[in-house]
Amino acid sequence: MEMHQPTAPAAPRNPGLKRDIGLVGLIWTSEGSIIGSGWLFGALFAAQAAGTAALVSWGIGAVAIVILAFVHAELGAMYPVAGGTARFPHYAFGSAAGASFGWFSWLQAVTVAPIEVMASLNYLSVHAPWVQTGKNHLTPAGYGLAVAFMAFFVVVNFFGIRWLAHTNSVATWWKLAVPVVTIIVMGAAAFHPGNFGYQGFAPFGARGMLSAISTSGIIFALLGFEQADQLAGESRNPARDIPRAVIGSIFIGVLVYVALQAVFIGALPRTAFAHGGWADLTFSGKAGPFAGLATSIGLGWLATLVYIDAVVSPSGTGLVYVTATSRVSYGLSRNGYVPAVFERTTRRGVPWFGLLVAFVVGLIVFLPFPTWQKLVGFVTSASVLMYAGAPLAFGCLRKQDPHRPRPYRLPGGLFWAPVAFIVANLIIYWAGWDTLWRLGVAIVLGYVVLGGSALLKLNPKAPRLNWRNAQWLPVYLLGMGVISWQGGFCSTGPAAKVSCGATDALPLWWDIALIAAFSLVIYFWAQAVRLPDEETREYIGSVEVVPGA
Repeated sequence: MEMHQPTAPAAPRNPGLKRDIGLVGLIWTSEGSIIGSGWLFGALFAAQAAGTAALVSWGIGAVAIVILAFVHAELGAMYPVAGGTARFPHYAFGSAAGASFGWFSWLQAVTVAPIEVMASLNYLSVHAPWVQTGKNHLTPAGYGLAVAFMAFFVVVNFFGIRWLAHTNSVATWWKLAVPVVTIIVMGAAAFHPGNFGYQGFAPFGARGMLSAISTSGIIFALLGFEQADQLAGESRNPARDIPRAVIGSIFIGVLVYVALQAVFIGALPRTAFAHGGWADLTFSGKAGPFAGLATSIGLGWLATLVYIDAVVSPSGTGLVYVTATSRVSYGLSRNGYVPAVFERTTRRGVPWFGLLVAFVVGLIVFLPFPTWQKLVGFVTSASVLMYAGAPLAFGCLRKQDPHRPRPYRLPGGLFWAPVAFIVANLIIYWAGWDTLWRLGVAIVLGYVVLGGSALLKLNPKAPRLNWRNAQWLPVYLLGMGVISWQGGFCSTGPAAKVSCGATDALPLWWDIALIAAFSLVIYFWAQAVRLPDEETREYIGSVEVVPGA
């Protein structure tokens, strides 16, 4: 009798994501996003915008991000899903709001990797002038090198989340070590207390101090804590590890950045102020701020170390954001917003189509673009607009899904949620009108893409749009635009000193009060029209808090 050997089942076409990443991998994933090109440029731009008051700007930015991080810590542990920040509003308000905040999340993630590569190439061009033109635009050879950077990010991601976590952990130890060495060495070698009183504590007033938060790279530098949320679907123990990773990474980042700002101000030689004080701080050649400062005070070896890190550090952040982009698009597809092809995964559990799209969009962003600082304003606004969805969803989900286990429960959460929403909107407002109208164009393009996917039926799970539950959203977006237009902030500083189309009709402090009042109206309106509890639980589906391996 012929014996038939049992055949092994065929590997599934889309085996899904694998839970291979632990606590250290999650912390370093978030920390690898926080310590990127922000440390290379943030201290200089903040000092130019606010003088010594930049220290206060960092403090305000840190408090703002910590408030947002605590909200994300509770949500990320409750709902350990891929692309979490894009999906929390989906659970609370349904498909119309979910699709919108999902697009904001993807828009932010997909543009960060190219920006980080541009930062690396800017530093690299000091020793390789063939990379950029005099206006900091890429030459054909530089563009080819940028493509190679992006291709490297994609290749590393194709090896799977475990390989990525190990690669990123090694890179992040380096990325953290170099700024710490810079703080210690520069602080010991040259520290001039008198610099902190030069031209007064706040030479550009309160507007300069507040503008620095959004436009000088402060918020941009502190962004990234949510990467642990984005990878929650691949965490071995999300209930325990997500809150620790989110909160731990932001506190480490804050300590490093505040110390860097203090050391930068203290180490400045008097010659740096020679051409106009804080607003025109100068260094020799095209050197970046810390490398140039190290050279000017005789620390050539430290300058060399910073130049090496200027390639390694932004590259590590770009690597993480390419990962995050593919996970956000994966989550959007799971919700039915974008074509189902974004859910295709390799045998290693990697969303390969989302990676390829992130690569292609990155190549488009590399085309002649604004300066690093203007791009930072754009990404900061998109990021914080994405973050604004979390506190809105937080307040609703406390009521819609009250019995779900909360491994981390934010004390006073129903007080902190509207505060976090106000904070997010202030950061958006301080980015300036010329940044926000461009962001508005990108939002409209996103609705065209999402609408096209639904119209062409490219995803069989395309949901019925819950317009009633998102009735506040168009008022919110348009209202923020109008307030910004009538306000006094531009991407390059206060509108009273530069022109960007903002009318400067709203006096300082009254504009902040208006943002706070408008935010509370939108917040409680959104709470009032949230999804019914049964529909929320249906949207959430089978998401469970995974106890760990």
